[in-house]
Amino acid sequence: MKHTRQLFGTDGIRGVAGEFPLTVESTYMIGRALGHDLIRTNPRARVVIGQDTRESSQWIADRVASGLASTGIEVASAGVITTPGVAYLARSRKFDAGVVVSASHNPWTDNGIKVFSGDGYKLPDSDELDIEKEIFALLQDSLANDSSDSSAPYATPNEIPAPSLPGDAGLRRAYIEWLAHNVSGDLSKLRVLVDCANGAATAEAPELFRACGIQATFLHASPDGMNINEGCGALHPEKVAKKVAAQKGHFDLGATFDGDADRALFSDAEGNVVNGDGVLLLAARDMQTRGTLANSTVVVTTMSNMGLEIALKHSGIRMLRANVGDKYVLEEMQKSGATLGGEQSGHIIFRDGEATTGDGLLTSLRVMEIMARRGRSLAELVRDLKVFPQTIQNIRVREKVPFAQVPDVKRAIAAAEQELDGNGRVVVRYSGTEALARVMVEAESEKKMRRIASGIANSIKSALGG
Repeated sequence: MKHTRQLFGTDGIRGVAGEFPLTVESTYMIGRALGHDLIRTNPRARVVIGQDTRESSQWIADRVASGLASTGIEVASAGVITTPGVAYLARSRKFDAGVVVSASHNPWTDNGIKVFSGDGYKLPDSDELDIEKEIFALLQDSLANDSSDSSAPYATPNEIPAPSLPGDAGLRRAYIEWLAHNVSGDLSKLRVLVDCANGAATAEAPELFRACGIQATFLHASPDGMNINEGCGALHPEKVAKKVAAQKGHFDLGATFDGDADRALFSDAEGNVVNGDGVLLLAARDMQTRGTLANSTVVVTTMSNMGLEIALKHSGIRMLRANVGDKYVLEEMQKSGATLGGEQSGHIIFRDGEATTGDGLLTSLRVMEIMARRGRSLAELVRDLKVFPQTIQNIRVREKVPFAQVPDVKRAIAAAEQELDGNGRVVVRYSGTEALARVMVEAESEKKMRRIASGIANSIKSALGG
């Protein structure tokens, strides 16, 4: 029988902070389970841990660190740092794993735990399943012994790790210096409005942009533990776009990050949002010109617009689609040998260098590099991307039953695909991190798109609505 993961989704473990699986006890057990997994191959394993700015991130990071330390693992904290920052430190500083406490773009009440292996890549699904089994076994033992880990969280007093905050500033600086070292060309003429989402980017973006000589103005860079992603960041790129448009001629572009800054979205100087599809198009063409686009191939997900496929084809570039989730994009990139891949949501993976995961800060630098090198505005670089009208509707569900097993939903999807007849697309999937069904529809007209999407959404709501 095939076992499926119950805790790990497409982007680690995620939930409401304080509720299972993110309770005081279970977060400690997650640390212990990871520690047990690591010491099987290296009894002297070392782990680097980082976190975003949520109110709950410190206690969760400290509990995970305590669980790791109880197994004999040496833990180093980078404090508040972006998710890709932890991935970089794991591989560059020869740690055996990297742990990030963050729920990315989710509200401040949520949180999550992501794990990178020592090579900077997210764990394969099979490894996550093994760790899950260990977590449940530890929790079962705890219940059987009727013990509360919160009262005795350490094996010995000597194993208590230092608090995760403020963390080692030297680790954060090493990441910033690596990013700045990746920049080629003069970016000092570029003026950018930057939205840090009151998240992890606030710890690195100002120093990084200063080091690169970029004229940057920062918004939402004052986290208070509860304002991460609140009406700002990559969930609301239109906010920065509107401000750029209002100060016409003052900014060359706007950049906006999500809570853990592993993705970035942009605004051109006119105030038009440029999403991940636009970034993939301009990056693919630039890399192709410079001979670094391996196999003339770009990997995207099922959510990327048909317009991107058409524009890439005009440039002689092949597009492959993977499942939603940057780890699945990366898997397809490794299979196909591609050096560029990403998601419409702004996760962009550049494999022509040392990056192993999507990095919003790196993406913003690459976009500005291309603008400076080509001497063209962001709008000019994506002008021929003719986007098919697209909508995404989210429906809260009480359970995630395969759509093929729900007759009304199955019929609605089949009818939609028959009506579109190749001149559009339908993608219906469950969120990997929330109790949501997502309905994405592309069509030649907005009216048709909205009608089809509403029909499928209503069928899901009737059958599965939460």
